[in-house]
Amino acid sequence: MPKKPHTLSLGPGTLLVSEPFLQDENFMRSVVLLCEHQEVGSFGLVLNKQSILTLDEVLEEMPLPHIPVFVGGPVEQNTLHFIYKSKHKFPGGIRLGEDVYWGGDFDLVVKGLLEGKIDEASIRFFIGYSGWSAGQLDQEVQENTWIVTNDIGAECLFEHTSDELWRYILKYLGGEFKQMANYPIDPRLN
Repeated sequence: MPKKPHTLSLGPGTLLVSEPFLQDENFMRSVVLLCEHQEVGSFGLVLNKQSILTLDEVLEEMPLPHIPVFVGGPVEQNTLHFIYKSKHKFPGGIRLGEDVYWGGDFDLVVKGLLEGKIDEASIRFFIGYSGWSAGQLDQEVQENTWIVTNDIGAECLFEHTSDELWRYILKYLGGEFKQMANYPIDPRLN
C-alpha cells in the first residue's frame, strides 16, 4: 500500500477512500464522506453503495418516487440522512465543503424537490451511517485502511455513478493511487 502523499487532518468534508484489498463487505471499494470527526467519535456516509430502495419506499406517503436511496453505512439503518450540492444551505444544514451540505430542514427539501427548485441529481439520501468510536478512525487511517483526501470538488460526489466513484477518485489522485484503481478485488486473481 503506498504511503499517503501528505498527512491530512480529518474533519467534515474529508473523503475516506478504502484501500483496494479491504474485505469488509460494508466498506469494500467504498468512498465515505466524513460529516463529523470529534474526540468522542466519527460519523460519515458511504457515497457509492446504492440500495435497491427508492425514497418513496423508505418513507410512506412520500410523493417523490424513483429517487434512489444509498446505504450510508451499517449503523442504524432505520435512520435517513441526506447531503446536497447548493449555493445555499437549508436551515439546520452543516457545511461539509464548498457547496456541499449535510442535513437541514427535511420538509423544505421535499418542498424544493416537488417544486423543481432542487435538482434530484444534486441530492443524495442515505439509510444508516458509518460510525467510529473515539480514536478508531484515526487508528484505521494510521493502518492505511483509508486513503484520505480533501482535494475533491462537489461535482465529483454527485456526477459519478456508484460503480465509478471509487476508481475515479483514485485516478484523480494520480501516481501510485492511479495504479490502485485497477487492482483486482482479490489479489490472487492478478
